[in-house]
Amino acid sequence: MTQKVLITGANGRFGQAATHAFHAAGWQVHAATRSGTAPHVGGVVSHAVDVTDPVGLARASTGMDVILHGANPPYTGWKDALPKFTDALIAAARSSGATLLIPGNVYSYGRTMPPVLTSDTPHRPESRKGKLRRDMDAALRASGVQTIILRAGDFLEPRASKVWFDIAVARDLGAGRMTWPGPPDLAHAWAWLPDMARAAEGLAATRDTLPAYIDVPFAGMSASGSQMREGLERALGHGLKIRRFPWLALRLGAPLVPMWREILEMKYLWDVPHSLDGGLLAELLPQFTPTPEAEIYRRLAEVFAPGISTSTQTSLWADAASASAARVSSGAGQKTPDPVT
Repeated sequence: MTQKVLITGANGRFGQAATHAFHAAGWQVHAATRSGTAPHVGGVVSHAVDVTDPVGLARASTGMDVILHGANPPYTGWKDALPKFTDALIAAARSSGATLLIPGNVYSYGRTMPPVLTSDTPHRPESRKGKLRRDMDAALRASGVQTIILRAGDFLEPRASKVWFDIAVARDLGAGRMTWPGPPDLAHAWAWLPDMARAAEGLAATRDTLPAYIDVPFAGMSASGSQMREGLERALGHGLKIRRFPWLALRLGAPLVPMWREILEMKYLWDVPHSLDGGLLAELLPQFTPTPEAEIYRRLAEVFAPGISTSTQTSLWADAASASAARVSSGAGQKTPDPVT
């Protein structure tokens, strides 16, 4: 029998990647969005749903095997939206019997987090947003509904979508410059969205073997500014200069711009080295193969430095690990809302 998944926020960053990954794996995909529109994937069923509405979400969840929560409000809306999301998701899972699958981030670990984060790392948030995510996770754990948290770092994807990478890091790649928000020698956790979405589908498909609550770190790609520059330089075929992110401008404007205040609260993520341990995911999905880093850099360069010549072209959400197998014969993870432009 075909399995069914309801994806909230299906037009968002993780939601779109998940829609393509679940559809490619043979699931019947239902998309829950405010507008009732869905990504352009054949066979996807659209639902016009306010994800903060427990009744509407429960109705759309009827008959679903999995509810994947891809909706995410701007930073300035977290205080009001996250508790409502949580209540509505729990109610929908209880009424439908579906498993919840939630993309997590690293905010709840706080600035005292160790260099390598595992599912057992204590949550000691200091930021408002970290505390909200901690409370959301605690409510899901206590709810009794089966919940899978797939925890990852900042998103990387094969398009411009107003995440840290394209708004800050890569905005001037075409001019030979890369911007880095912290010390260039400190590790930062990144998640290639096509890979993360495939991992989410794999966990959803094996949910019957999982406990009632499980927190699975997604290793993704741990890269410092220097390492990312080297990877992009190889893909581009020329050197890059690293320049500093203009934090001072944000501090000066923060009294007038609420979003800038919210971004400044999370600055520590660029000053504290961190990565995620992929051991548990490898144990749960032994056949999962991440995209080679060289391929990720190639595709990023292809998007953010137009005009480079590449030997392989792939569709937006194609499984890059498979698409590049001929070229890479040796084989082969917080979501940050829109930073300042």
